[in-house]
Parts: sequence; structure tokens; C-alpha cells
Amino acid sequence: MKPTPDEIRRAVREHYARAARRAATTPCCGPQTAAASDCCSPKQTPAASDCCAADPAAFGAAAYGSLAPDEVPDAARLASLGCGNPTAIAGLRPGERVLDLGSGGGLDVLLAARQVGPTGFVYGLDMTDEMLTLARSNQQAAGVTNVEFLKGDIEAIPLPDAAVDVIISNCVINLSADKPAVFREAHRVLAPGGRFAVSDIVALRPLSPDERADLASWAGCLAGALTADDYLAGLAAAGFKDAAVTPTHPAGPVAVSALITATA
Repeated sequence: MKPTPDEIRRAVREHYARAARRAATTPCCGPQTAAASDCCSPKQTPAASDCCAADPAAFGAAAYGSLAPDEVPDAARLASLGCGNPTAIAGLRPGERVLDLGSGGGLDVLLAARQVGPTGFVYGLDMTDEMLTLARSNQQAAGVTNVEFLKGDIEAIPLPDAAVDVIISNCVINLSADKPAVFREAHRVLAPGGRFAVSDIVALRPLSPDERADLASWAGCLAGALTADDYLAGLAAAGFKDAAVTPTHPAGPVAVSALITATA
């Protein structure tokens, strides 16, 4: 039986609350060992799906290359469960307003805040209290002031129309049970001509009802994945233009990690 949106949301929230608690208490990613493989090995976490990947070495903090120890706190690296690096593709410029959908421990928010500089501003949106607590702690440790973390759902973004210039996200949109609402809300809060630049998991084929029914697979970033064609169709229906899906690396036998870009 297909899970309800509330069941999916609850499973995802519980999964990422556990990840936030581990990141806040387990020093598995020090300044010199901030690879996702360090954080996602069987010794450190229950499953590689915590990093949304069958191959954790290609995901999480490993997607960012070498981060200097003073760029972001270790807890932000440890909480990185993404499947790419949206800050590397968004082309952020000084003075821009940015929104990170599903900001987790704040890694992408803190990196984006440095790129947009003191005249820019970055919002991080997350529904999980534990992740918001961790992100705000990481913000304080990093000494970054041009940032605000908001509690809410990516299907109902708590910002006014045309509030931001760029939307980023890292392996989060696949977790939503109502992706048309996510795309509509993203388009609404982007200023005209604004950019949508996210990393996400994309299915290589339509998933079966049984595959979609697995709550653990929803939390592990697979059961909710769209095909590339469905992703493009959803963005177009919401009003986006020039949408493109660019696969980057495998994320298991039926999915890939991809960069998804579009303009409002």
C-alpha cells in the first residue's frame, strides 16, 4: 500500500532527526577527514542510505572536495547527507538572495553566505527541529550573520513572492510527496529571471508501486525520485524555463545523482 504524505513526512523527519543528533554528538568528521566515506562507513552510521547513496564515497561532504577547516564547522560537514554540491553550480554572486530548500545542518547555507557576501543573504528552510538547532549552532560557530534558518515545509515556503534570486537544494526535493507544490512554491518565491540550481536523485526508470511503498526507501532518497522527463515536466508546469537535467554519477542500480537547473 502506498504510504500517505503524512507517513512519508514523518519517516523523513525521523530519519533526519537521527542524523542531526549523530552530527551533533559524533566527531567522525574532523578537519582532516571530512569525506563522506568517513561518515557513512558501517562503523559510523547504520546504512549508506543516510547519505542518499549506494556509494557514500561520492556523496555527502565528499562532493565538496577539500574544505578548509575554518570554512564550516565540523558538525555541518558531518550532517551533509546530500548527493552533490549545489553551491558549485548556482553561480552565486555578491548581493544575491538565496534560499536552500531542506538546509539540514547548514553546510550549503554557510558556503552560499560566503559567496554572496555581506550585501547578500541566505535563507535555510527545514522541517526538522533537530536539524534547525544544529544549523543555528553551526552558524554561530562559523560567525556568519547574513543567514536565517526558517522552520517550514518546502511545499509551503514561508517567504513572500519574489523574495530570492536563487534557489539551491541538495538531495531533498525527492523526499517530498507533493513535488508539484514544491515546484510551484519555488517559482513563486523566485524573482523574475531567478535561478533554480539543485542536486537531486533522478530515477533511471519509472519506479514500481512496491518500490514507491517502501518508507525506508523514501527516507533513503530513492522511492520519491522522479525520472528526468517527469522532473522537466514538473518544472515546466510550474512556469520554469530552460530546464535541464545533467546526470553526474550513479546512485544505485535504478537512479543517478543529477544537477537540475532552470530559470523562473
